[in-house]
Amino acid sequence: MVDSEVLNIKQRFGIIGNSSLLNLAIKKAIQVAATEMTVLITGESGSGKESFSKIIHSLSARKHGTFIAINCGAIPEGTMDSELFGHEKGAFTGATDSRKGYFEVTNKGTIFLDEIGEMPMGTQARLLRVLENGEFIRVGSSKVLKTSVRVVAATNVDLFEKVQKGKFREDLYYRLNTVPIKIPPLRERGEDIYLLFRKFATDYSEQYRAKPIHLTDEAKVILLKFPFPGNIRQLKNLVEQISVLETNREIDAETLRKYLPTVKSNLPALYKLKDDTENEFNERDILYKVLFEMKQDMNDLKKLVHEVIKNENYEILKDHSQLFESMDNDFEKTESNNTLIIEPKADNGNLYEDEKIEDVYHIAEEQDESLSIEKKEKELIIKALKKNNNKRKYAAQDLGISERTLYRKIKQYEIEE
Repeated sequence: MVDSEVLNIKQRFGIIGNSSLLNLAIKKAIQVAATEMTVLITGESGSGKESFSKIIHSLSARKHGTFIAINCGAIPEGTMDSELFGHEKGAFTGATDSRKGYFEVTNKGTIFLDEIGEMPMGTQARLLRVLENGEFIRVGSSKVLKTSVRVVAATNVDLFEKVQKGKFREDLYYRLNTVPIKIPPLRERGEDIYLLFRKFATDYSEQYRAKPIHLTDEAKVILLKFPFPGNIRQLKNLVEQISVLETNREIDAETLRKYLPTVKSNLPALYKLKDDTENEFNERDILYKVLFEMKQDMNDLKKLVHEVIKNENYEILKDHSQLFESMDNDFEKTESNNTLIIEPKADNGNLYEDEKIEDVYHIAEEQDESLSIEKKEKELIIKALKKNNNKRKYAAQDLGISERTLYRKIKQYEIEE
């Protein structure tokens, strides 16, 4: 059951959804709002991170102070320090007047630093000083100024990975990550997708003075299965397109598919999908099917050979002529060891010579081993890890699987990194 406080926050900030992951994130924001702790909000682009920064500010003791949202990725690197900490007259070309920065303007308020991972290293050092001591220096000045600002940061990238690559300060990462709040992507929120669809459809019907669009049952199933890599922003744009362009207000599955872009599959695979994703995926499916069928034929052949050896009954081969015809279709006959020859022994009446039986068995065993999907998959994983210096993220990208799946495979096959 959802807490009344969570429901009030949803109504106040227009948050739609009943997902347990969403409710958990809201509860965490409510709990941390009353403190002065630094908060790091993580989540994919378009998942609603800025809404959570506003929740934290409005429920804090700083709610009457200034709230400023800054996109670090949208500010040029050369002007970042000036924007955040201000500058003195003549500090650089074009600085005709002194200017207060955001940290000075929002004293006793809250600053939301979106896309914090895009902040330059030099600015990161200045930000750390503000977080530690509340001190900063304007560009072109030597005077230390004081400020009391609460920082709420957000990112859609893995900051810890950037720390490992030397692209983000480790001390700043741990200072920002005092209280982490993870916003779930839209694809993990289940029925919330349909609730948001109806909300946006109603909004646009009022805006464009038309009846709201609605989905058939089949179209709803397709909508809920779509991954929405752009999250809420992408869903909102989708509803607006359909509301404007479609004259028929009942949207069926075929109509909905026209507006849904093709996305790459996230299914675990041995090879990374290329541009021709659908064709390559179908070819791999066919290859797997053929390999499994060949493996089954080889297992049947081994059983047959053992049965012949045990019973010395040549008539068994006639009963299994269909198997040999299948083998002939799968393998091209040559004069090499791929051709299996079985001859009766003339001198003593035995059905097979011992050496020929042993050769047949070993050939079947070698073919069986070479057709092991697990073995090939393990080899590919080892190659990918070596190629990327044991960095799992990039190895997983080369293999076309998620980093979690790669970690599971490494443990499964006991691969030493």
